[in-house]
Amino acid sequence: MKYYSTNHNSPDVTLAEAVVKGLAPDRGLYMPEHIDRLPKEFFDDIADMSFHDISCRVAQTFFGEDIPADDLRRIVCDTLSFPTPVVEVEPDIYSLELFHGPTLAFKDVGARFMARMLQYFISRGNDRRKVNVLVATSGDTGSAVANGFLDIEGINVHVLYPKGKVSPVQECQFTTLGRNITAIEVDGVFDDCQRLVKSAFLDKELNDRLLLTSANSINVARFLPQAFYYFNAYAQLKKAGKGENVVICVPSGNFGNITAGLIAHRMGLPVRRFIAANNANDVFFNYLQNGVYEPKPSVATIANAMDVGDPSNFARILDLYGHDHGMIKSLISGATYSDGLISATIADCYGRTGYLLDPHGAVGYRALKQLLLPGEVGVFLETAHPAKFKDVVEPIIGTSVDIPDRLSAFMHGTKQSVPMSKDFSAFRSYLSGIS
Repeated sequence: MKYYSTNHNSPDVTLAEAVVKGLAPDRGLYMPEHIDRLPKEFFDDIADMSFHDISCRVAQTFFGEDIPADDLRRIVCDTLSFPTPVVEVEPDIYSLELFHGPTLAFKDVGARFMARMLQYFISRGNDRRKVNVLVATSGDTGSAVANGFLDIEGINVHVLYPKGKVSPVQECQFTTLGRNITAIEVDGVFDDCQRLVKSAFLDKELNDRLLLTSANSINVARFLPQAFYYFNAYAQLKKAGKGENVVICVPSGNFGNITAGLIAHRMGLPVRRFIAANNANDVFFNYLQNGVYEPKPSVATIANAMDVGDPSNFARILDLYGHDHGMIKSLISGATYSDGLISATIADCYGRTGYLLDPHGAVGYRALKQLLLPGEVGVFLETAHPAKFKDVVEPIIGTSVDIPDRLSAFMHGTKQSVPMSKDFSAFRSYLSGIS
């Protein structure tokens, strides 16, 4: 399969080129040239299929023309070494728990898949240079990518994060690893980190000398595998007799996660509609209201992984629906909440149901409660374990949050990071010094 740029001013490329390049030369994001619908028989049988079998079938549809079936199955099964269960919170409202992976965040799926796919392609290519992965993070992406790529031969990872704007636990997950992982502490906000990464990809001199790619959701190998758990969630609901009139609510920041869900829908996933739930960063919510996309500086919130003022993957959503605002609005509704409402939601849900939300899941849960219609079954994505935000969550619920062993292990390492201004010349100088 070929992959084209959303800006349509660059040549189409192979899957390997799209994965290694990350961003198209015209600043566009790569998209598959066609999205095939899965057959009716797949959905008839899905409730009786394993997570691995479901995901391999979906992966085959995207990547089967480019990777032999046995190799693809190995990549998928090695990626999905943990479950993504659907848990009932209250009648007709379910949590899709995506925090059971190594770094307790949903991005473990995409990061682990991309690491294995990138290693697959570079091991078969003729370019013997090391790959330098550049990744901007507002929280969970950095830890998922750093741990997904840790000790992967031939790959160095550079994680850019905004100074003072990720939780202490998140920061420990990518600043204490060392080895082939370098953390870069940018004096700015997430959008500055993302801008530095994109600028590096468009610097011809840097790219002539270094083999650069991205592990943000701008990379097709990062966001497409996230479709796996949407299909798996539907399978679990169908098995429980709840597969009709499903609505999925996605806490949304850079919009890679909901884009994967929309592509799953295009492949035939029987979902009635989606909800994009925002914190105070309401650029997409405003677009739904007036049809005008106006990026603006991000606002810091307690749901920090969603603090994005210019979401990259909005370009993919526009492309997927031919820039048709009416079509997008008919399938996606939106909501936006202040920190006060997010905190109140965590307290209310915990007090009534005993289910503990993280701040991002709370945004999704509240939007679902507000917008779900009678007769619909709602699923919100619980994107990270609440313990990653214990400093926020504990004062809200008035009790301590247990830290899983996997998470506490990160807390004992020594923080190592490179201070960086938000000026591209400083980041360019840093990259120029890489051997």
